[in-house]
Amino acid sequence: MSLLQVSKLSKDFGGVRAIDDLSFDIGPGVIHSIIGPNGAGKTTLFNLITGVYVPSWGEIRFDGKPVTGKKPFELARMGMSRTFQNLQICHNMTALENVMVGRHLHLDGRLLPSLFRLPRIGRADRAAEDQCRELMAFVGLEKYWDWDADAMPYGALKRLEIARALAAEPRLLLLDEPAAGLNDSESREIDEVIKKVAARGVTVVLVEHDMKMVMEISDHILVLDYGRKLTEGTPQEVRQNPDVIAAYLGHAA
Repeated sequence: MSLLQVSKLSKDFGGVRAIDDLSFDIGPGVIHSIIGPNGAGKTTLFNLITGVYVPSWGEIRFDGKPVTGKKPFELARMGMSRTFQNLQICHNMTALENVMVGRHLHLDGRLLPSLFRLPRIGRADRAAEDQCRELMAFVGLEKYWDWDADAMPYGALKRLEIARALAAEPRLLLLDEPAAGLNDSESREIDEVIKKVAARGVTVVLVEHDMKMVMEISDHILVLDYGRKLTEGTPQEVRQNPDVIAAYLGHAA
C-alpha cells in the first residue's frame, strides 16, 4: 500500500498553472526524490502536500486517508513533517530548544496542568529533552546542545532543522533542498543523515538540485517539468532518459 498518493493534482496562481494534472505514489520506507529545472513546481508541490497551499483540484491521500486541504498542523499530527528551502530557525533559542519545539505535539499543553507544574508535566518535559538530545546526536550535533542557534554554522543549522522535524516522530519526512548552500563536506553529512533516517523506517521525500546526492541515495525519482510529470523511475532509468537530459541541458540546435 502506498503511504502517499497524489491523483490528478493541479494548482493555478491566476493565469499560471504551477502544477498540472500530476499523479504519483510513494511507498513506505523509501527515499523518493523530486527533481526538475528551476520553476518546475517542486516547492509548490511540497506546499500542496503539506497543506500550505490548497489544490485547485485533485486529491492527496496519506496512509489511505484523504488529506486534501487539511492544515499543516493536522498533517503533522497524522505523521507528516517537513523542512524548508530557506531556514526556519528560532535564532533567539538554543539549538536544543529549537529541537524541542518539534516535540510539542507529543506533550501536554493544557493550561491548568502546565500552570501548576504537575509532576507528570515535569517528567514529560525531562523525557522530551532527553529525546531531543538523542536526536541532535543522531544528526551529528551533540556538541551544539547548549549553543545559541544564531552562533551555529550554516551547515549545522540544516541538520538542526532535520532534527526538529524528526522530533515530531513523522512517518513521512519532506526535505526541501537540504543541501542548498552547503559545501561538499557538509552535503555528504546531509547524505548520511538522510540515509540514517530512512534506515529507521521513515519515508523521505527529497527536493534537491544536488544531482550527485539524488543519484546516490534515492530509491525512486520523479522528474517535473513545468508542473507536469516528465518521467519517474530508478536513478539509472532517470539518468539515461533523453527527455530528462533535454529538460536540463536543452535540445541541440
